[in-house]
Amino acid sequence: MKTAVPCYYHLDVDVSPERAGQVRRILAAHLRFWGLEDLVDPVCGGAEMLLRAIDEHATDKRVSIEMWWTGQHLITAVGENNQDLRPDQDLRGCLARIAATSDGWGCCASRTGSKVIWFSQRARAGVRAPLVPKAPEPALRERLQTPRALPVAALASPAREDRAAPEEAR
Repeated sequence: MKTAVPCYYHLDVDVSPERAGQVRRILAAHLRFWGLEDLVDPVCGGAEMLLRAIDEHATDKRVSIEMWWTGQHLITAVGENNQDLRPDQDLRGCLARIAATSDGWGCCASRTGSKVIWFSQRARAGVRAPLVPKAPEPALRERLQTPRALPVAALASPAREDRAAPEEAR
C-alpha cells in the first residue's frame, strides 16, 4: 500500500484578477508534486473562487493561503486581513459554491479581526494512504561504519595450526 507523508504549503499573495489564475497554477503544481492529481480541480477551483470574491469585496488585498495534506484530507485555508469584510454578507455566493463542492468548510475569526475561510477535500479510495513519519537521516559523522569482512585465510589459519600440532607430536 502506498504511504503518505504529511505535507504543508504556505503562500502570501496580494490578490488581483490576474494573480488568482497564477495562484491556481501554483497550488495545482504543489498538489501534483504531492501526488494528489485527483484533488487539483476542486481545491484550486475553491481557492480561486475565494480569491476572486476577496478581490471584489475587500479593501486590503493581502491574503495568506495554506494547504495541509494529512494522508486522508487536504485542508485549504485562505486568511484575509479585512475587518470590514463580512463572509455572511459579502461572500455568501462564494461560500455556497464552496460548500457544494467540498467535503467540509468553515470560517473563523482571529484576535486581530482577520478571518480564515477553510475547506477540506477527502481523498478518494485510490489516493488515501496511511501516514508514515519521515525518519531523520543521519549526518555523515553519526553513521556507523560497516564492519569489514575478515579474509578467509585469517579464519582458516588457526585451524591449520591446530591440525599441524598433532602431526608434529607423532
